[in-house]
Amino acid sequence: MTYMLCRNRVADFGRWKAVFASHAEAHRDAGFRLVGIWRALEEPNNIFFMFELDSVEKARAFVGDPEAARAGEAAGVLDGEYHFVEDAGEC
Repeated sequence: MTYMLCRNRVADFGRWKAVFASHAEAHRDAGFRLVGIWRALEEPNNIFFMFELDSVEKARAFVGDPEAARAGEAAGVLDGEYHFVEDAGEC
């Protein structure tokens, strides 16, 4: 399995979550399946989320689209990062 692990530091979690939820169809269309959303205990506006991906190439195209940057601005994203990761098996 291939995943995209993301971190966003946001101005307001509620605002971010509402914008994020409004893009669920676009995420599905890009081949993303949400695995989960987590918040840092000491910094609740530091958000972590993970998608399972159909295709890394399709995911790169999605995050590279200027519309993704506009959505981030609308959601109040202050900074963020994403990483493509794969299942490494059991420990």
